[in-house]
Amino acid sequence: MASLNTLRTRFGVVLSVVIGLALLAFVLSLKTEMGFSGNDPKVGVIDGNKIKYSDYIEEYDRVKARHAGSESDPQQADMLADAAWQELFSKNVLVPGFEKMGIVVGEQERLAMLGGEQPSTVYAQIFTDPRTGAYDVEAVTRFLEQAEGNVQALAAWNDINSQAMLERAVDKYLALLRSGVYANKLEAEQGLKAANETCTGKWARRKYDSVADSLVEVKESEIRAYYNAHKEEFRQVPSRAITYVVFDVDATDDDMLALEKTAMAAGEEFAAAEDVRAFVRSNRNGSLADSYVSAAQLTADEAEALMNGRMYGPVLKNNIWTMSRVESARMAPDTLGVRHIVLPYTQDELADSLLTALRAGADFAEAARTYSVYDASAARGGEVGELPFSSFPDEFAEALAGASNGDIVKVASGDAVQLIQVYRADKPTKHVRVASVNYPVEASAETRRNQHNAAGTFSVKAKGSVEAFTEAASAAAVTPRAATLRQGERSLRGLEDSRELVRWAYNAKPGDVSEIFNVDGDYVIAVVTGIDDDEYASLDAVTPRLRNKLLRDKKYDYIVRDAAGTTFADLTASIATREGGNFENLSPSALFIDGVGVEPRLIGAIAAAKQGEAGLVKGSNGVYVFSVDRVTDSGEQTADAERVRRQSMMEYMLPQQSMMALQQMAEVEDLRGRYF
Repeated sequence: MASLNTLRTRFGVVLSVVIGLALLAFVLSLKTEMGFSGNDPKVGVIDGNKIKYSDYIEEYDRVKARHAGSESDPQQADMLADAAWQELFSKNVLVPGFEKMGIVVGEQERLAMLGGEQPSTVYAQIFTDPRTGAYDVEAVTRFLEQAEGNVQALAAWNDINSQAMLERAVDKYLALLRSGVYANKLEAEQGLKAANETCTGKWARRKYDSVADSLVEVKESEIRAYYNAHKEEFRQVPSRAITYVVFDVDATDDDMLALEKTAMAAGEEFAAAEDVRAFVRSNRNGSLADSYVSAAQLTADEAEALMNGRMYGPVLKNNIWTMSRVESARMAPDTLGVRHIVLPYTQDELADSLLTALRAGADFAEAARTYSVYDASAARGGEVGELPFSSFPDEFAEALAGASNGDIVKVASGDAVQLIQVYRADKPTKHVRVASVNYPVEASAETRRNQHNAAGTFSVKAKGSVEAFTEAASAAAVTPRAATLRQGERSLRGLEDSRELVRWAYNAKPGDVSEIFNVDGDYVIAVVTGIDDDEYASLDAVTPRLRNKLLRDKKYDYIVRDAAGTTFADLTASIATREGGNFENLSPSALFIDGVGVEPRLIGAIAAAKQGEAGLVKGSNGVYVFSVDRVTDSGEQTADAERVRRQSMMEYMLPQQSMMALQQMAEVEDLRGRYF
């Protein structure tokens, strides 16, 4: 049933938007402390439209509420952030673009989606019956009746409708694009050739490094000319170059000895404890297993101790001092075959009546089909299957531990009451619930303090310049690591939990040295070594790459200057090839050739050649000679089938490619990393 509770659980709580805005007001009140200078700062630009901090926060909280999201971990926060940014892209690019194109979604279409006549994933997300998996039209009416007069619910309802109508507008836009997509004759012919033909023949190679660099010359003017003629190849995203050092905070030998002493002392207390449950609950490192396990589910040394009433450990395993005792034991079947009837907790009286009837001989399967609200198993007469005893949570384990074939038990769990029939019960064996105490090996407070002091000393010496940072790193015997932070990135590669450091870097100048950041338990200090906001990579930056390319080009010309003949033997002799091999059943769609590697030009030339032909190819790492000795056509794919396949592939790729094109045209500038 779709109710206000449904909205909270499936669509999120709109109140979080209000809370988010209140938080925003507080953040904005900080002004200069956050670098806002009294303004609502820009966090990006989309299609020429400035995206303000408040705009983004409001959208972020709206998305978080809609998806009932959580920021419990960085990955979840990143997903919400990306979704919010896409929403802003839609509002600034898609919606106005659709209006200009005349793509509209009328009220009749919205009602058709809402009524289930035209599918909508947005409405389905909210109003699908979880028991049947079917869209529940009546749930919409019930929800609106309950939401009437509720400002928060009505605001969320408007948001739901907006999302559904945008989804339909995107569908119309993509349908329009699909009508213009087709596989032309040339593409179909190439695809047919790639699907059916394979080639067998020979190859030979002379690598470019066989020619000394001194035999060719690359002039600065040639590099500059190539750069100017191919400048679009060097378009780039604004970036910042960073160098950082890490002061690892690892346990020392003294820490290890102290931790071992602590673990051993805790082990003595644990072994002497009369109330195992109370002990682990009072110990911050203690935990109690959720289910029972058999000896086969424990390691051999654990089973040997625990199954015989002794404590296991303390022992160091996987960098953790661990110890465990049995909290409780049960004789229970290793495997249970069960059927169940699921009823709402409000129908406890019905559950008792059914239990009495079933124990008196009533048909369990028929009762499950008639009364169980869990349709997935009800249709099978309540059949759940055969499960290990360890898979049952506590309340079920207690009820089923002593069960025999044919027993029927009642279990209340959460918001449901279940009647469970056992139709298979293996011979009972001992199962135990394990209580554990674990002490992970970690640095002591003193070690952390010493490393922080070392990082602080480094920070003082590193201030002032990149050179000072490098000298301080050498003196502290820590290795500087280089990284590039590109616009839109919210963490550094290799430092996943580095959001605070990234935020600092976006607001720093070249030569600025950061404060000490705690990243994954270690201490990190960084310096900004450069900022590149140019639209194109500079000539100086790409000169080494261009020099190597032009050097290869000139070596190619040098190698082929005396090339002569049309046969494989003549060509290999004229360019003095140094190595070679064979290729068999090579497809035009292959990515590499055995013995050669990735050489797409060579594969393309072979695919284009006819049987008996030889040729010469300019490859990535050398000059190649090839001959095609045999061409085989399997004839498996037909022209019509290939045309259909090509058409389907193009239509499948259309949504992603079209959105990428729109993003490029919108010239998106993402500056969120400065603030989030």
